[in-house]
Amino acid sequence: MAKKNKRVNSESSVSPEEKAIKIGEVWKNGDITTKLSFFILGLSAIKNKQWAKGFAYLLLEIGFLGWLIFSGISAFSLLSSLGPNKVAGHGTDAQGMPITISPSNSVVILLWGVLACLFVCLFALLYWQNYRTNKHLYYLHREGQEILTNKQELASLLDSKLHTTLMAIPLLGILMFTVLPTVYMITMAFTNYDQQHATAFSWTGFQAFGNVLTGNLAGTFFPVLGWTLIWAVLATATTFLGGVLLAMLIESRGIKGKGFWRTIFVIVFAVPQFVTLLMMAQFLDQQGALNNLLINLHIISHGINFIGASSNEWVARIAVIIVNMWIGIPVSMLVSTAIIQNLPQDQIEAARIDGANSFSIFRSITFPQILFVMTPALIQQFIGNINNFNVIYLLTQGWPMNSNYQSAGSTDLLVTWLYNLVFGQTQKYNAAAVLGILIFVVNATVSLIAYRRTNAFKEG
Repeated sequence: MAKKNKRVNSESSVSPEEKAIKIGEVWKNGDITTKLSFFILGLSAIKNKQWAKGFAYLLLEIGFLGWLIFSGISAFSLLSSLGPNKVAGHGTDAQGMPITISPSNSVVILLWGVLACLFVCLFALLYWQNYRTNKHLYYLHREGQEILTNKQELASLLDSKLHTTLMAIPLLGILMFTVLPTVYMITMAFTNYDQQHATAFSWTGFQAFGNVLTGNLAGTFFPVLGWTLIWAVLATATTFLGGVLLAMLIESRGIKGKGFWRTIFVIVFAVPQFVTLLMMAQFLDQQGALNNLLINLHIISHGINFIGASSNEWVARIAVIIVNMWIGIPVSMLVSTAIIQNLPQDQIEAARIDGANSFSIFRSITFPQILFVMTPALIQQFIGNINNFNVIYLLTQGWPMNSNYQSAGSTDLLVTWLYNLVFGQTQKYNAAAVLGILIFVVNATVSLIAYRRTNAFKEG
C-alpha cells in the first residue's frame, strides 16, 4: 500500500484531476507560501520539508539572478551589436591621455550571448518545473493526501525517477557539446564573419544566405549540391546491389568454402577506413602501382591521372565511386547474407516447383524481402553518403580543381566544401555556417520523405 501511495503522490504520475488544475486556481486558492513560490523558487517544497528539492531550486534561482545582474545583462546588451568597436583606432582616456582602441572580440561576445540565451531557457525550464512541484503540493493539500518526505523524495531518484537521474548527465553533455555549438554555428550564418572580419563582425541578416543561394557562391553551391546527390544515390545503390549479388553468389548451391569467401571480403571491412583510403590514393596515383602495372602490361603508354589535381572530372568521380564500392560492399554483403539465410524456404521451393527460374525467384521473392528489411538502413546510408567526408577528402581532397568553383573541386561534396570554406584560404565562416544549415535541410527533407514512404511508417 505504501508503494502505491508513493507512486500516486509522485510528480511523475499526474492524475487527471491534477492536470485539470489551472495556474489561476493555484494562485487564488493557495496559501501564502504557495503564492510566494511563484517568486521564490522551492519555497513550497521547503515548507513541506522536501529540503533537497526546495533548496536546490532556491540556490539555482539565486545563482541565476546573481549571474544575470553581474554578467548576463552585459552579455545581452553586447549581443545586439557584437561589440562597439569594429576597427582599431585611437582615442583618449578619462584624463585626456591618448590610447589605442582595439576592435571588439565579436567571437567571444557571440559565444557569451548564446550562452546567456541558453541559461535563460534553462531557467525557464527550472521555473516550469518549480511550478509543477508547487501545483502538485497544492493538489495534495487540497485532497488531503500524504506528501513524500525528503528521504522518500531522494529515494524516488533511484526508483520511480531513475530515468531522470540517469539522463541528467547525458542531457547536460548534449546541451554543452551539441546544442550550444549548433546554435552558435547557426547564429554565425547571420553575420559577416569571414577573413576580412575575423575579430570584429556585425549582424547582416540573411545576406550570407543570399550570397550562397543567389550571389557569388551560387555558381558553386548548386553544382556541388547536384554532384552530392548524384554521389549519394550512386554510392548507396552500388554498395547495396553489389553486396546483395555477392551474398547471393556466396550462398549459391555448389559454392564451396562459403566461410572462407565471406572472411576474405570481411577483411576489407575490418581494416580501418582511413588506412584503406590512403592506400587507394597511393594505388591510383599517376606514379602509383596501378599505372605501373598497366604500363608494364603494355595496356597504356603513360600513366593515367585518376584522382590528381589535373585529372578529368568524371574519371575522378568514377574512381571515387569504385573505391567506395570496395569499402561498402562487404557491409551490405554481411547484412544480405543474414537475411538470405533466414528467408522462408517453403516459398522458394514452391516457386521452383511452379517452374520459376533463379532470376524470377530473386526478382519476386529474395530481393523484395531483402529490400524490405534493409530500407531503413539504406536511408541511413544515403544520408551518411551525403556527409561522407572521409572518402572524398582522404582520396581526392576534392580534386580535380574547377576554375568555375570557389574553394571547391569537381569531387567535393557539400560537407568537404564547408571544410574548405572554414580552413581554406578564403575562411568564409558565415558562408560555411549557411552551408551547414542547408546541409541539415537537405538531410532532414530526404529523411522525412524517404521514411514516410517505408512500409514500417505506413504500418505504424
